[in-house]
Amino acid sequence: MNTSHTAERIPVRSTRAAARVATSVLRQRGDTRVSLPLRFVLGLGLLLIFLIMALFADHLTPYDMAAMNPAESLQSPSVAHPFGTDLFGRDLLSRVLYGSRLSLAVALLAVTVAALPGMLLGMVAGLYPGFLSNGLSFLMDAWLVVPGLLLVIAMAAAFGRTTIVLGIALGIAGLPLYYRQARTETLRVHHELFIEAAESLGATSLHMLICHVLPNVMPTMIVVITARAGGILLAVSAFSFIGLGAQPPEPEWGTLLADGRDYLQSAGWLTFFPGAAIALAVFALNLIGDGLHDLLNPQHKRD
Repeated sequence: MNTSHTAERIPVRSTRAAARVATSVLRQRGDTRVSLPLRFVLGLGLLLIFLIMALFADHLTPYDMAAMNPAESLQSPSVAHPFGTDLFGRDLLSRVLYGSRLSLAVALLAVTVAALPGMLLGMVAGLYPGFLSNGLSFLMDAWLVVPGLLLVIAMAAAFGRTTIVLGIALGIAGLPLYYRQARTETLRVHHELFIEAAESLGATSLHMLICHVLPNVMPTMIVVITARAGGILLAVSAFSFIGLGAQPPEPEWGTLLADGRDYLQSAGWLTFFPGAAIALAVFALNLIGDGLHDLLNPQHKRD
């Protein structure tokens, strides 16, 4: 009876305002989409291009990367040779494509050697603070005193100047950095209630490490690994450039730069294209690292 009279008394403007507020709230609650940062999408796209180059270099190269043709020595970029040729008439595009496989593989080896043991030791040290944690931290601090260049030179002298030795040496040199980050994150997680609850329920150390600590530490470690991958790739090329990594005729990007350094004025393409490949690959990895940071830490987005 009174319902119609009550409805008539409600102002039209108030009804429309309430409708707008309700619609806005519903939209905010229903909008659960995750927008990927532009830098992450761009970096991932560039990295996928390099991965395709590395995986399918056999099918993408127009020439045999080791085939010499002295008659076409130091030819400038053309339709037949888009990146030109080197001193021995080898197609530079083919060598750059094959170089992506070698450079990325060595960088991946270095990251794996550094990240896996570093994360494991860091999580163990953070989960069990005390004598073990202090001992490992002291060892890692002492490890950081050793210059990475000295370690690479020593291992190259002992085991030979190869890409595998270079990747392992760079991984060993960078291990303490991953250890310290993993230990810091584990110490933060260790004081959470779910860790105390798991301990009170009699969970084993392995169970807590895999099921509770690792899932909470992994997001931060993924950002750290990705952010450092670009620097490692740059180090791989730098050490190959000075002769401590890949050796001729291996077409690693740093080796290709070294081959062209005597022809900067007469044949600048010999250094431009390998240098551009290094710069773009490092740029892509840095973009992915920054994008992951923004994605996993939206409250700290950069301008």
